[in-house]
Amino acid sequence: MANSPQAKKRAKQAEKRRNHNASLRSLGRTAIKKVLKAIGSGDQEVARAAYNAAVPVIDRLADKGIMHKNKAARHKSRLSAQVKALSA
Repeated sequence: MANSPQAKKRAKQAEKRRNHNASLRSLGRTAIKKVLKAIGSGDQEVARAAYNAAVPVIDRLADKGIMHKNKAARHKSRLSAQVKALSA
């Protein structure tokens, strides 16, 4: 348990940051799920629109360090491949 004023402040800041990061992480997961749902429907135009909306969200998470940059690249690559496969 934090006893000094500095430790109390740091604990409060860490909790606030944790909640904010959790919110952003959830936003990213939702964006990815929307693309997967659009891919599942089979409509390439909707899937492409969802993908184009998800890419900046994923990039933002990677820039802030909430998602590792390689993980972000992997998600974008796999989603892009699935969207392109709908046209075939």
